[in-house]
Amino acid sequence: MPQKIIIDTDPGQDDALAILLALGSPEIEVLGITAAAGNVPVALTSKNIRKVCELAGRSDVKVFAGCDGPMEGTLFTAEYVHGATGMDGADLPEPTMPLQGQHGVDFIIETVMNSEPGSIVICTLGPLTNLGTALKREPKLAERIQKIVLMGGGLFEGGNVTPAAEFNIFVDPAAAKIVFGCGAPIVMMPLDVTHQVLTTAKRVAAIKALGTPLSEAVVGWLEFFERFDEQKYGTDGGPLHDPNVIAYLIKPELYSGRLCNVEIEADSALTKGMTVADWWGVTNRPKNATFMRDVDADGFYALLTERLARLPA
Repeated sequence: MPQKIIIDTDPGQDDALAILLALGSPEIEVLGITAAAGNVPVALTSKNIRKVCELAGRSDVKVFAGCDGPMEGTLFTAEYVHGATGMDGADLPEPTMPLQGQHGVDFIIETVMNSEPGSIVICTLGPLTNLGTALKREPKLAERIQKIVLMGGGLFEGGNVTPAAEFNIFVDPAAAKIVFGCGAPIVMMPLDVTHQVLTTAKRVAAIKALGTPLSEAVVGWLEFFERFDEQKYGTDGGPLHDPNVIAYLIKPELYSGRLCNVEIEADSALTKGMTVADWWGVTNRPKNATFMRDVDADGFYALLTERLARLPA
C-alpha cells in the first residue's frame, strides 16, 4: 500500500520538485498539501502549489492555505533567492484548480485524528508554523502521527540565512521548538545532507534530456534557483533541499545518520533558529530526532530524474 502523506510547503523551486517527486511516485499517496508562509507569503505559496499540481496533471490534489505568518514575530521571506513569485524561472499559467476552503491547520488535525494511528507521515518542506500550530491546538496529534520528515536545520554546515540558522527553522523557531518537543518520531534532512546534492550541469542536462514541457519548467527553475548558491558557495550548481524529504520515503537506503537530541534556540539574537544537535552524545538530553548526515547524491538524482519522466509530458 502507498505511504499516506501530508505535504506542508512554501514553494520555492526546490519545494516544487519535491511535490513533483511525490506525485510521480506510486509508493506515495498525497492526501493533501498545505501552504506555509516562508519563501514568499502564503497567498503566493498556495498559488504555486496549485501551479505545480496542474503541471503534473494532478488537479485532483487538495490544496489548503495555512498560517500567514510565524507563531511569534514577523515573517521573513526569501525572494532574494527564489524571485518575486517564489518560483521564478518557469512561466506557468495561473492555476484553475480551486483552493480548498478549509484552513490548512484544520485539515492536518482533522485528517490525522480521523485516520488510523500511525498511518500518516507529515512532510514539512518549509517553516514549521502550520504543524506547530496544529500540535499546540491538538496535542494528541503527536501520538497519532507515524513520523515527521522535515527539511531544516544544520550542524556541521552551520546555517544558510545566518551563521547559525537554516532558513526554515529561522523563520519560525517557536513552531520548530513545539515540533521537536512533541514526542513524535522525527527525521531531519539538514543542510549537511542537502549541500551534497548539487544541481551540477550534468545532472540538470539529464533532466533536460527528458524533453517534456514539465522537464523544461524544472530546468528553468533549477537554472534560476542555483544562480544564488553558485555565487555564494562557488560550486557547480546549488543545493537541492526539499526533494530529499520525499526521496527518503521512497528510498531510505540513500541516507544515513544517527538518532540524537536536537534542541531549537528561539531566544538568542545571535543564534535564533539554530538547531543544536548533540551528534556526539555529550549531554543526557533525550534523543528526539534522526539527524541525517550523508546521502548517495547520484542515487538521489537518478531517482528524481526517473520519477519526473513518469509524469505527464
